[in-house]
Amino acid sequence: MTSAPKVPDITLNDGNRIPQFGFGVYQIPPDDTASAVRTALEIGYRHIDTAEMYQNEKGVGQGIRDSGIDRDEVFITSKLNNGYHKPDDARRAFDASIDALGFDDVDLFLIHWPLPTLYDGDFVSTWKMLEEFKKDGRARSIGVSNFQVHHLQELARDTETVPAVNQIEVHPYYTNDAVRAYGIEHTIVTEAWSPIAQGKVLGDPVVGQIAQQIGKSPAQVVLRWHVERGDIVFPKSVSPQRIRENFDIFDFELSDDQIEEITELDKGVAGRLGPDPDTFAWIPK
Repeated sequence: MTSAPKVPDITLNDGNRIPQFGFGVYQIPPDDTASAVRTALEIGYRHIDTAEMYQNEKGVGQGIRDSGIDRDEVFITSKLNNGYHKPDDARRAFDASIDALGFDDVDLFLIHWPLPTLYDGDFVSTWKMLEEFKKDGRARSIGVSNFQVHHLQELARDTETVPAVNQIEVHPYYTNDAVRAYGIEHTIVTEAWSPIAQGKVLGDPVVGQIAQQIGKSPAQVVLRWHVERGDIVFPKSVSPQRIRENFDIFDFELSDDQIEEITELDKGVAGRLGPDPDTFAWIPK
C-alpha cells in the first residue's frame, strides 16, 4: 500500500502552519458529513473547512473522531455566521461552533462575510471579538472571508491583527487579482472557494486540452493551477472516488505556459458566480 502524498504547508503570518490542500464540506448534508470527512482523512487530507452556516460542524467533529486520527493532526476551519456580528452574539456563536465540533479549539476561525450594509457596516467590532478568541487560545489563527480590499484596509486602520487568511471566490474564470495582490503585499494568504467554478470551467477547451496533454482530469488540472499559484484550496465531494481523484494532484506540475493559458481564461467580474461582498446582506432567519 502506497502512502498518501505529502501536502505542502503554508506558514501564516502568525507563525502557524496550514495544509495548502484540504477538504470542504459546503453543501454536504449534515447526515452525510461524518462519513465524507472520515473518507477524506483516510485518503490523506488533513485540513477540513466548515462553517456554522453549513450546519454540519457536528458531522465534521464526528468524522474526525471516527477516523481515529489525533485531533492535533487535523487542521479545522470554521466561520462566524452572518446573524452574529454583534460582539455578544459573536461570542455565543463561537462557543456554539466549538461545542458542535466537540473540541476545545479551532485552528482557524473566520468572519464569513463582511456584511457592510448591516450593523452600520461595523465588521471592525466583530473582528475585535475574533482577536479575543485568538488571545484566549480557542482560535489558533483568525481570518476573514469574502473581504474586498477596502474592507481589509479598514481592518488595518482600526485593529491590531492582520488576518491570517482571506477566503474568497477564485477560479480560472474569476481570478480576483486585486484582492489576491493585496493579500500577497500584506501577508494575508488567499484561500480559494468555488475553485472549479461550480464545475463550469471543467468543460473549457483550454483546460481540456491541457488535461489531455498531461493525462490528468480537468478538475485535477485546475486544482493544481491553484496550488502552483500559492492559494489554499479545498474542493468538496461526497463521492469517495472523486475525493480521492481531487487529492491526486501532487505527482505532476504544470508548465509556466499552461498556468498562463488557464489564468488568461479570467473574465473579471463577469466570471463571478457568488454574491457581491459589497452588497451581500443575507442573514439566517
